[in-house]
Amino acid sequence: MSSNRRVAAEVWIVLGLSLGQSAVYALVNIAARLTAGTPLAEQTATLNASQSERPYLDLVYQLLSIGFALVPVALALYLLSGQGRSAVRSLGLDGSRPGRDLGWGVVLAAAIGIPGLAFYALGRALGITVEVQASALDVHWWTVPVLLLSAFQNGVVEEVIAVGYLYERTRQLGWNRVKFIVASSLLRGSYHLYQGIGPFLGNVVMGVVFSWFYTSPRFQAEGRRRVIPLIVAHTLLDVVAFVGYALVPAEWREALGIR
Repeated sequence: MSSNRRVAAEVWIVLGLSLGQSAVYALVNIAARLTAGTPLAEQTATLNASQSERPYLDLVYQLLSIGFALVPVALALYLLSGQGRSAVRSLGLDGSRPGRDLGWGVVLAAAIGIPGLAFYALGRALGITVEVQASALDVHWWTVPVLLLSAFQNGVVEEVIAVGYLYERTRQLGWNRVKFIVASSLLRGSYHLYQGIGPFLGNVVMGVVFSWFYTSPRFQAEGRRRVIPLIVAHTLLDVVAFVGYALVPAEWREALGIR
């Protein structure tokens, strides 16, 4: 098998174990929603659902789900670390620039989050976005910590695989920057299709911004791309979605279609 074919096969395997699998399920899900006979605006998507009526068993299930979701990230980093190369360093996952990484992460979160909320409201008004229930977990002492871990896990999985890993491997396949940005952004949008057409489009836009930022020489440090700002931004966005929504007045949440 040629080198390029091995790389391509590796990419399909990694995606098949992670975001690609989610994308396939999301495609089936949106097909089911569109043919259900019920308008999208009247359907609901639940994030962070409870997995057991017994609190401590539910906690175990939640932690196992978060932990195993990170395994494909470990696999991607392992595969990128061949021939003595440090994937942690090449993707900018080290802690060498914490202030800079945090600052850019906050900027990216604000740039995506504020318009994203308006876009969600518009999607609900147009009937192309389902009602999103941000958390269906019962209230326990561990609920908020688990939601924070879930937000962090989403940020790590999506940014490391859909941006950092995919960019490294597509470069080996001879892809240019534009082709990578398009592919990464469409992948990001596809595994959010279960939330409706609106979130698909919104996440494609988010993918364009994030992948453009990651590959732009202007935002590199010492000539190296850094994925940490993307993880910070994504985690902040999900923390607001999972936890911060409770701070929004009930009438505002009802108007936006957020439970």
